[in-house]
Amino acid sequence: MHTSKRVVPLLSLLLILVVILSACGQAATPAPAAPAATEAPGGGAAPAATEPPAAAGAGDKGVIKLYTSWPMQGAMIPEGTAMKRAVDMAIEDAGGVAADYKIEVVNLDDASPATGSWDGTIEAENAQKCINDPDCMVYIGTYNSGAAKVSIPILNQANIAMITPANTSPCLTKEDPACQENEPEIYRPTGKINYFRTNPADDLQGEAAAKWAQCLGFTKAFVLDDRQLYGKGLADIFEAAAKEAGIEIVGHEGVESTNIDFRSLLTKVRASGAELVYGGFVIDSGGPQVIQQMAALGMFPTTKFMGPDGLYSPGLMESIGGAIDQANENVLITFTGLPPDQLTSEEGKAFYQNYKAKYGEDPIGFATYAYQVGRLVVDAIERAGEKDRAKILEAVRSTKDFDKGIGEPFSFDENGDPTIFSMSGFIVKDGNFEFQEVISPEMTCK
Repeated sequence: MHTSKRVVPLLSLLLILVVILSACGQAATPAPAAPAATEAPGGGAAPAATEPPAAAGAGDKGVIKLYTSWPMQGAMIPEGTAMKRAVDMAIEDAGGVAADYKIEVVNLDDASPATGSWDGTIEAENAQKCINDPDCMVYIGTYNSGAAKVSIPILNQANIAMITPANTSPCLTKEDPACQENEPEIYRPTGKINYFRTNPADDLQGEAAAKWAQCLGFTKAFVLDDRQLYGKGLADIFEAAAKEAGIEIVGHEGVESTNIDFRSLLTKVRASGAELVYGGFVIDSGGPQVIQQMAALGMFPTTKFMGPDGLYSPGLMESIGGAIDQANENVLITFTGLPPDQLTSEEGKAFYQNYKAKYGEDPIGFATYAYQVGRLVVDAIERAGEKDRAKILEAVRSTKDFDKGIGEPFSFDENGDPTIFSMSGFIVKDGNFEFQEVISPEMTCK
């Protein structure tokens, strides 16, 4: 009997506990609604709730990939790295999202491990990788104009926008006396333009270099080139413009980049009485060796060296090595843009400061144009609104008065070239590129 009496209170206690626990469970059910309440504006926890909405829908539609392609080996490591960083920064500054798609950058190297220079087979493979990836919507590249000749027609047939931050050969976009008869049509098998650049072409840089040479007082010049699309094209344009400017061209020779001994040729240059050697080179095609050997032959300061933006890189200083003291104030370089620390827009100043703060060094070479391309691509995707290659290509093609970059607002003309651009002249001084002045084919000599 005592046992049965104990059971009743125990059962009662259990029932009470069940009721209490049930009540607790019911009270706990609405708990998840509390965060929802904080999403309403004006709530005490509003700051915590306003962050997710910006990120909540970010990338909900999926992923869009941008492929980049340029050399990332040897002497091109500084330039290639700077361009890669700039594209990454442009996407980061856009929040990593465009039109509610997450933007990812796939960086490819189009250089041969054997030579460290761009390779046509590798560049073609890179372009095909983009085509084969259904997420790849835009191809950012190349650095070398010769490489662009390989990938433009491949991507053209796939309706993929290709935007370069560095190619300067005029033959890629427009007819020019120096171009082949079928250029640039050969790069457009569909008959439509899919290739664009944010920097000016060599016809303008070569003419500006000749005008600058005239303004600096040079009267005799010897022209060298690396026999490649970029180098020879620039050298030919410089020669023609220099002659028009009244500069006597006392010789023009093409050299192979594999030949690093130019002393015999430079002895011929010295005998010609040239006051200026204009060299159509990039870092890995002989330019540094020419400068080194001009120094070794004692040609400085009687004869100066002038080169194009393919040499506007810290890689030049590294490659010159022990000849850097002799090169001091004897090497002139042109660049198809303003140096980063000379950018005048608020966006340009912010890019320069943020890059320097993030990486501990100045952006170099074509990094400014790489950043510009990244910003433009994000804008084009926003305007297209869809993950569609043809629509994004059309958005790029129809770019007008683009003002979300780091320079003056620009549009693309009927050839895919920018309508607004700037160019600069530098002198090598104390191991750095010292900005001298803004140059142009129409500049007035002081």
